[in-house]
Amino acid sequence: MADATMDATAVGGRITAPDGLARRRRRSSWLLLSPAVILLVVWAFVPLAMTLVYSFQHYNLLYPGRRGFVGSLNYRLLVTDPTFWTAIINTLVLVLSVLVITLVLGTVFALLLNQNFRGRGVARLMVIAPFFVLPPVAALIWKNLLFDPLNGLIGWLCTLIGLHPVAWLTVYPMLAVVIIVAWEWTPFATLILLTALQSLDTDQLEAARMDGAKPLSRIIYIVLPHLARPMAITVMMESIFLLSIFAEILTTTAGGPGDATTTLTYLIYIRALLDFDIGGASAAGVLAIVLANVVAIFLMRAVARNIEG
Repeated sequence: MADATMDATAVGGRITAPDGLARRRRRSSWLLLSPAVILLVVWAFVPLAMTLVYSFQHYNLLYPGRRGFVGSLNYRLLVTDPTFWTAIINTLVLVLSVLVITLVLGTVFALLLNQNFRGRGVARLMVIAPFFVLPPVAALIWKNLLFDPLNGLIGWLCTLIGLHPVAWLTVYPMLAVVIIVAWEWTPFATLILLTALQSLDTDQLEAARMDGAKPLSRIIYIVLPHLARPMAITVMMESIFLLSIFAEILTTTAGGPGDATTTLTYLIYIRALLDFDIGGASAAGVLAIVLANVVAIFLMRAVARNIEG
């Protein structure tokens, strides 16, 4: 009788809440989580669903009344367009080049800034500062103040040593874009790797030094293995953002000359806002999402293996 009226029941020596109380708690949890879930659905899945629907339609903003289902026509036209494959190659070249440059320079800067020297705080601030410059502003700085063959700093330095100034954005457009983006993202890699170096056991380095290990050997066999995980995380995070690089290309080369710097993101912009082809742009957007997810899954597995190791 007394046990039947208790608010809790003993099961296996433990006190558990009754089913009614558990249901009320679950209901309260769902009520608290529902605004975030609804916002996530509206913010992410609704645009994705609309993009997927538009990718199977003939939808041009110049003729909004002429809309209709065309099946996979937009995808077939896209994959048979040479510009699409050029954009894919340009995207991969941009992402891989920037990753290599930022990892190498980020490691070098992190090792240098981890040393004790006068003015280290100012040096750290100057190295990290480019990361906080807005992409259009950074692109304009490089375009007008550095790469300009007539008034740019690089052109002026070339004339001092007897060389002819080069129109970087015309002659070497992809290289110019890679330099700009790498300048923006090297501080990010430096900050991550410098933070990781702070946790490196200095006693291990000191023991290696006392055993006669040269500085290069200490870096190769002690420092770099310690930075393996931060490097993997840096690659994963940078790749996600580098796949969507747009402002730097729009501000400097506008995808040109020709399609030399047209990436997948910029191709979507051309199809949607210059050609007004919403159907084709949506198909390119869906393929871009697939590519980004493939890259993200590959990088996440690589990072997971690195962390487990």
